[in-house]
Amino acid sequence: MRSLRLLAFPVLLAILGIGLKAQGTAAPRLEDFVGTYADTPGHPVEILNGEEFFAVQDEARYLLIPKGVDTFSTMYGPKLSFQHDANGTVTGYEQDGKFHPRVSTAVTPDSAAMAWPRPKEQGPSSYRYTVPLDMHDGIAVGDIARTPLGAATANEIMRAILDGTYKGIHSVLLYQDGKLVLEEYLYGYNAQRPHQLRSATKSIVSALAGIAIDRGALSGVNEKVLPAMSYSSYANPDPRKATITAGDFLSMSSGLDCDDHSSTSPGREMVLDDSPDWVKATLDLPMINDPGTKGYYCSGGVSVVGRMTEDSVHLPLPEFAQRNLFGPLGIARTDWTWNYDLTNADKEYSQIHLRSRDMLKLGILFEDGGRWHGRQIISNWWVSTSTAEHSHVDSVSYGYFWWRHMFDVELPGGAQQVVVIAAQGNGGQKIYIAPEYHLVAVFTGGGYNAESTPPNTIMKKLILPRLLEAAPRGTASSPRK
Repeated sequence: MRSLRLLAFPVLLAILGIGLKAQGTAAPRLEDFVGTYADTPGHPVEILNGEEFFAVQDEARYLLIPKGVDTFSTMYGPKLSFQHDANGTVTGYEQDGKFHPRVSTAVTPDSAAMAWPRPKEQGPSSYRYTVPLDMHDGIAVGDIARTPLGAATANEIMRAILDGTYKGIHSVLLYQDGKLVLEEYLYGYNAQRPHQLRSATKSIVSALAGIAIDRGALSGVNEKVLPAMSYSSYANPDPRKATITAGDFLSMSSGLDCDDHSSTSPGREMVLDDSPDWVKATLDLPMINDPGTKGYYCSGGVSVVGRMTEDSVHLPLPEFAQRNLFGPLGIARTDWTWNYDLTNADKEYSQIHLRSRDMLKLGILFEDGGRWHGRQIISNWWVSTSTAEHSHVDSVSYGYFWWRHMFDVELPGGAQQVVVIAAQGNGGQKIYIAPEYHLVAVFTGGGYNAESTPPNTIMKKLILPRLLEAAPRGTASSPRK
């Protein structure tokens, strides 16, 4: 399951180069390459030039990095080179010996909007904070000036986004002390447009598994995985496989050779994506550790937990989600999309698309112990259990498909560490929960495959310091019960 490679999505080709082969012809401007290029059916590549030179595929934006004459690439993509006709007009690009023709000099309006955070005339100095609109969707709104964050926080965040300090942020929502106090959209996004969540989808699968446990459909995190499956045999037999539990997969510590961040792991997502059955391919992997001992980032394990949940409740996971999670939160079925196929036919890699306010509702639900307007949707036990530490993944504390960041926040009197629970996905998709300070923050973004994404920095430098200064450790109000 990988929101368009849920955490990686390196598929999106690298793209291209500048410079003409035609002798005597002036080198083209970047604008000369703007247009739409053919790729796999239904998945064209669009090339644009704005604050950066970039490519768009499936609503995802990828920076194009110069690699030489006529050559660019994305961070993970192979080199591609432009081709030109005798007049110097771009006709397409070549990748690994395959030609991708330019089919149009136009791009879609949604992609064109990704060129700049907002129209150029709406620069940093023109930003003026406004109280979020009350949409009568169950989310109370308020003025950030009346919270510990203060209006200066909104101004700092937005002006830094608009001046290019923090690139590629599509939305930012701050919910503090029970009210949505900042809601801003950029790069053509708005409150009604769903956004791909990539690996933040994992946390939703965790919530659904928890609901299944609450209802007794799954016996608990200690339920053995193999007896719950219908496969008659597995490759790489090992007696330890029979001991793997749902909790081992939820904590990314199954013991299988499944590590998305290893170029040699047979279970890395780039390999599993090509399998006709992701669940079987994951369970067929060889064992390299005892279950529950070491954590490795394994997207294949999410498909296993999702399948266990589906089979236990006798419903497809999206239908179970609408009945027992999204519906109770007031999220209509028409407001989100989720192709949950778990095979190589799934070009969305099982990622969900949600609106930013609906992501916020999930954060509010967990911040309030599984309650929504007084109704217990997920047990407080599961909220506490799934966000507690069960392993370490990439040297970060990890729960059950939830991250547990220890952010070092610099203050005049010295640094303080703050625990922040997070659902997160490639590109800057974030739901942050800081229970001690009654904060939920949502970001969506387009920084795909970047080594780091701006939301973590914004949290550490602009948001958390204000909250800590307003409520020093030991004086913050008690978390909600």
